[in-house]
Amino acid sequence: MTLFRIPHFTFRVLRPLLIGGWFGLLSFPFMGVKGAAQVALAVAAGSLLWVLGTQWAPARTFFRTSTIFLQARGEALAGRWKRLPVAAWATTLVAALLVLPFGLDAYALDVTTLAALYIVLALGLNLVVGQTGLLHLGYVAFYALGAYTYALLSIHFQVSFWLGLLLGAAMAAAFGFILGLPVLRLRGDYLAIVTLGFGEITRLVLNNWDSLTRGPNGLLGIGRPAVGDFVFRDPMALYYLFLALGLFTIFVMARLQRSRIGRAWIAIREDELAAEVAGVPVVRLKLLAFTLGAAWAGLAGVFFAAKITFITPESFTFMESVIILCMVVLGGMGSIPGVVLGAVILVLLPEALREVQLYRMLFFGALMVAMMVFRPQGFLPSPRRRLELGQRRSAGVQG
Repeated sequence: MTLFRIPHFTFRVLRPLLIGGWFGLLSFPFMGVKGAAQVALAVAAGSLLWVLGTQWAPARTFFRTSTIFLQARGEALAGRWKRLPVAAWATTLVAALLVLPFGLDAYALDVTTLAALYIVLALGLNLVVGQTGLLHLGYVAFYALGAYTYALLSIHFQVSFWLGLLLGAAMAAAFGFILGLPVLRLRGDYLAIVTLGFGEITRLVLNNWDSLTRGPNGLLGIGRPAVGDFVFRDPMALYYLFLALGLFTIFVMARLQRSRIGRAWIAIREDELAAEVAGVPVVRLKLLAFTLGAAWAGLAGVFFAAKITFITPESFTFMESVIILCMVVLGGMGSIPGVVLGAVILVLLPEALREVQLYRMLFFGALMVAMMVFRPQGFLPSPRRRLELGQRRSAGVQG
């Protein structure tokens, strides 16, 4: 029997090949022989590199040494950066964003504008999910309400963009307030299910109310933003308009996060019962976060409708809510720089992988799984999250 015993390391090397073959077999009915072979080779190569990097002693030593070196260099650079005032960093970043469109073509400029829109959406959801700790799966409904409010007012009553901006945000905020009144006493999965149901109900109403929304045919001829005789039609003009919206959103969210209300939201997220005992009006502040997040989604919806000038219910599906939530989780819940980074990555990544369109969602799913396994706190977690992670690691070492 000992003749058939496979050494432990040899088995670990063979296992990636078996995993790759299994994935190739699963993808064969959908992708054919060539596509299945490519998937099998890619998965087997990735798994083999992982095994060699974690199990082979020379490679493990090399990676460990490299990690220590890079971490030391990163801490040294971070120490230098921290000496610079925040105003200098902000001025440099804004200046770079102002000159950025001069080096981009129309397509890249449109993608960058879309990234600014999703930054606004993700920061609005971060107010609810990241700061207050409420799992919201129907956020796209408020996005749709803002877009349809402005579209209907623009088409039928020729309402200007700037007035429509206020009315769209107010309509979304009103629905957020009405929905929040009965449901914000729920927690966890129950709240998530209710918000998911609200998102789907909104989409179905927009899809079936033909007399008002024209159903699946959508609304065409929505007015563009204008200042006097100047109309924001050119991609560069739209870029600067959306950049102003993104910078304004970041400023407001940063101010909210540092305020007494922001600290109360964080207290609710960390321990709702303790916050309530300490005198924090939990339900009222949850309702405020829910309403403000909805208003910001409505604001983004108005900008989206004015940019595209044509909207349909298919632009506001459940997957949009999932993608916006992934931006918040990927970047770091409660962290404004992290959410911005997560939104930029998840907007630019599909465009960068457009040439391998069949594998974009596979790569996207693998990225999310890897993040949840190796860095669940996100790319740029808030200081509080970093502190919690360090305490857990210390407890694990002591245990």
